[in-house]
Amino acid sequence: MPGSVPQCVQNGRYSLSVLWKLKDRLLSTCAAADYTQTYAEDRASGKEQARDESTASMRIHIVGIGGVGKLVAHSLKAMPSPPPVTLVLHKPHLVDLWKERGRGIVIENQTSRIGYMQRGYDIELVCRPTHPPSTSTTAWNGGDSERQRDRPGKGIIRHLIVATSDPATVAAVASVKDRLCSESTILLLQAGMGLVEEINEKLFPDRETRPNYMLGVTSHKLYPLGGFRAHHTGTGTTALCMLSDGSSTGYWAPTSRYLMSTLTRIPVLAAAGFPEAQLKQMKLERLAVDAVVGPLTTLFNCYSGDLLHNFAINNVIRKLVSEISPILLSLPELRGLPNTNKRFSPRRLSKLILVTLATVSRNVSPMLRDVRAGRETGIDYANGYISRRARELGLKCDFNDMVIEMVKGKQQLLSRQRDDYISIE
Repeated sequence: MPGSVPQCVQNGRYSLSVLWKLKDRLLSTCAAADYTQTYAEDRASGKEQARDESTASMRIHIVGIGGVGKLVAHSLKAMPSPPPVTLVLHKPHLVDLWKERGRGIVIENQTSRIGYMQRGYDIELVCRPTHPPSTSTTAWNGGDSERQRDRPGKGIIRHLIVATSDPATVAAVASVKDRLCSESTILLLQAGMGLVEEINEKLFPDRETRPNYMLGVTSHKLYPLGGFRAHHTGTGTTALCMLSDGSSTGYWAPTSRYLMSTLTRIPVLAAAGFPEAQLKQMKLERLAVDAVVGPLTTLFNCYSGDLLHNFAINNVIRKLVSEISPILLSLPELRGLPNTNKRFSPRRLSKLILVTLATVSRNVSPMLRDVRAGRETGIDYANGYISRRARELGLKCDFNDMVIEMVKGKQQLLSRQRDDYISIE
């Protein structure tokens, strides 16, 4: 266009001198273009890095694929905008089973045996600490068959949900101990008591570097069907609380708040947050029921409902409850709380036990399932916890001590039978 070029250039006169004068302007224009392109690339790279960091900060790791673990994992992926979820497996054969069964989790509802599968999980194989460190951790992204070894110091776990059995909890946390930090939050969904104290004593003795804790107790009834399937036999609720760090600031870690807000938005779990004192009362109620139902169904090798309408067994229940009730009422953490005397009275605890037996009448108790499968039971975190607290308070706990030894004795007998034990004495 003639109007856009200097007249002297059009006429061919002084063209070199004019271009020399325009040199600086052309160079600055090119530099601006290069800067714009570089800025756009850096901005895109920054967005990608921020997206990766955001995904990592939202990722939830789940250890334990029993009934409760499957329900939580399945419910998280059923959300409208689900967070990234990683299933932490401890047995190599589960990885092959995961691939064979469609790389998903199936929950069958209580009204029909037809369930639906949720997919989109990442899985990690993390061997227990007893294995050599060189083969301690192997990760699969998106279920890919290509194995990728975690590097030391990488892959910090910010949100860890532990849904293992009571005896396996400490070992499960120990397997990922090096990936937890003071900003991480561990949610314990076990029914037993005393696990936080044991984890701190064995794994995180330093208060400054230990992770944050949440406790949960659920009344959902689930029956594991093997693999990555479970039958949701009875709906219930889930109570959650964030444990204080002992300081007077009342500070809750961002990871704890994120877990609480995420789980309480899941309709299936029917989860709600409670104060720490109130949730401990709920767990002690559950503990009292489990300390009676679990051992008795194990010793008599029967369904839960078979304990009903039996005069002799009812006398055993009454004696156990009459011993458990005063121990719970004497706990210092329950002093001053409203309705404590009524809530943990022998009459109310007996009623809770009878209602539970009627509700799950055709269920096999978790303790009996463990004994039949040759696994360690959680009696040390139920009756054992009650006995330990009784000794601290100077109270007698003879019936509980006897039940503990009887359950462990039966477990040893069955173990010897399975192994064709031959005594050399």
